[in-house]
Amino acid sequence: MEEGNYSVGLDIGTTKIVAIIGRENEYGKIEVLGTGRSKSLGVHRGVVNNITQTISSIQQAVEQAELNSGLKIGSVVVGIAGQHIRSLHHSDYITRPNSEEVIDNEDLDKLCNQVYKLVMLPGEEIIHVLPQEYKVDGQSEIKEPVGMYGGRLEANFHVVVGQVSSIKNIGRCIKSAGLDLGNITLEPLASADAVLSQEEKEAGVALIDIGGGTTDLAIFKDGIIRHTSVIPFGGNVITEDIKEGCSIIEKQAELLKIKFGSAWPGENKDNEIVSIPGLRGREPKEITLKNLSKIIHARVVEIVEQVYVEIKNYGHEEQKKKLIAGIVLTGGGSQLNHLKQLVEYITGMDTRIGYPNEHLAGDSDEEVASPLYATAVGLLMNSLEAKKKNHIVDEEEIHEEEVLVGQENDMGAKANVASHTERKSIFDKWSEKLKDFLDNAE
Repeated sequence: MEEGNYSVGLDIGTTKIVAIIGRENEYGKIEVLGTGRSKSLGVHRGVVNNITQTISSIQQAVEQAELNSGLKIGSVVVGIAGQHIRSLHHSDYITRPNSEEVIDNEDLDKLCNQVYKLVMLPGEEIIHVLPQEYKVDGQSEIKEPVGMYGGRLEANFHVVVGQVSSIKNIGRCIKSAGLDLGNITLEPLASADAVLSQEEKEAGVALIDIGGGTTDLAIFKDGIIRHTSVIPFGGNVITEDIKEGCSIIEKQAELLKIKFGSAWPGENKDNEIVSIPGLRGREPKEITLKNLSKIIHARVVEIVEQVYVEIKNYGHEEQKKKLIAGIVLTGGGSQLNHLKQLVEYITGMDTRIGYPNEHLAGDSDEEVASPLYATAVGLLMNSLEAKKKNHIVDEEEIHEEEVLVGQENDMGAKANVASHTERKSIFDKWSEKLKDFLDNAE
């Protein structure tokens, strides 16, 4: 199969690294051709802290995906998260030289480029500039200003900022693993693409992606991303607490959490006990499930309350900003028993678990439809989308050239040929700059 027909999403998480190869079928659904998964070594709370180990983990996952699919992986779309990510709101405007001409994509680009020039703290760089709504000559709440007349174009932006060094380290790992960096996307945005429906985004919804090292939050309202946040703890701190509280090793704590863990202590009877084999011939340990769920409950409440503070900061309690669709939980941590009930109890909001199966073809492997793979599926969707856009642009450019060559002498016809080239998103330009930097850093 040609490289052009399939894409790859690579989710570099704190506990696992997932590579997923897929293509779009004739019904617009995603057909997964192969997946690879390896234990993530060298990533702490979403940030790379050991380059060598991360490279070997990426190579493992990629090789497994290549074996599964029989395809070669070249370029990948990668997710970025971590405690260094923060977001802010910013308003900006441009004054157009000629208000007799309609607003076009170039004006929007100019406005976005202006936001990219914002002065950040030392060592920080803008990752995404997401327009919220536009104002044209004081007329507010405009979602799409292209084609309108106006002299002053304003917009509110949601700006996502991250540490330059962390972003470059990810780029370095990808390059050293023998891959090309196609794009970098904020992980909560990728997960949102995979598990949220358009209706939910319109009504207002908070997506909580509970990973191993971080919990990512993305809030949508009226179909627009309104707030993003990365909270620097996730499933691993629960495992850590079980390890400390029960004096057992990490591997046993993780298994206990997955098999017997519950976020609701009232569920377990006092006499339910799990016996854990001792190390090297020591006596086995007996742990009551009630104690186990108390430990889990205390930490989960802390994570959920932290997320709820962020939801309140966005302004959920105002009538106009109310999140009608409530909360969607996804990521590996969302599979904890009774978590949905606990989140509903703490926040008072409707909650469901988000599975990425809505966008997958019917015959997809059940494993891929698990919340564990939400980010990877979202990154794959992102990669396919970018490929489709580039393909359309290429075709239109070829078509334009043919038209121009065929009508070289007819000046009138030449003037009628509109330029259809889709504007390159600023983010693509940013990715190219990062790629150039990495090439020069050799």
